[in-house]
Amino acid sequence: MGAVTTPAPPLVRHFSGLQEYVATVDAMREWTAQRQPDTADELWLLEHAPVFTLGLAGRHEHLLAPGTIPVVQSDRGGQVTYHAPGQLIAYVLLDLRRTSLGIKRLVTLLEQSVIDLLAVDGISASRREGAPGVYVADAKIAALGLRVRHGCTLHGLALNVALDLEPFTRINPCGYAGLRVTQLADLVTRPVDVASVGAAWASGFTALFTAAGARSSAASNQQHSSSTCSSNSSASVCS
Repeated sequence: MGAVTTPAPPLVRHFSGLQEYVATVDAMREWTAQRQPDTADELWLLEHAPVFTLGLAGRHEHLLAPGTIPVVQSDRGGQVTYHAPGQLIAYVLLDLRRTSLGIKRLVTLLEQSVIDLLAVDGISASRREGAPGVYVADAKIAALGLRVRHGCTLHGLALNVALDLEPFTRINPCGYAGLRVTQLADLVTRPVDVASVGAAWASGFTALFTAAGARSSAASNQQHSSSTCSSNSSASVCS
């Protein structure tokens, strides 16, 4: 096995205007299919037109009353969620093969990036075991849904910034009946907008991702450099 490299900071792409969900996902799949071993990772920051999306495990009984809002089947993980203007969508297109970071570690980094972002405004947020996402008290403020193809990630997170939350009452958010949702605009006294929140989030996530990747790569390369594993060391790993 070759040495694992320290990840370069992802390139950040800001998409202006509302992006149609299906077209964006198609573009994301195509971009991922065409990427090469040296293709730079990217973060796509955007807003979607109103849409309910069902993940791979999505059950239609969690769609209570979608009304005229479109419902789209997605290949991400998770159940049902809602996207709309005023919500930051961050698609994380990363090649995890370049590091020893696994998908569980990436989920933790995504959650932590939102927790850190909210902490700047004095908002105490947390994660929940077995229920990916970020919560403020008992209300969800950010949802996660990922897919991995050949070591490369697709999809990402949705952070509620300043939107109409009523459509969340038409579903069981993320498959949980009665789950409350909240947004940044209801937790701060200053004006907030998706563009500025997205820029701040991308900066924080990039720092977390590159630092975690560097630590994991250093540890992995140290293991790879040893030709034998010590029989009396339970911490040794052979590859």
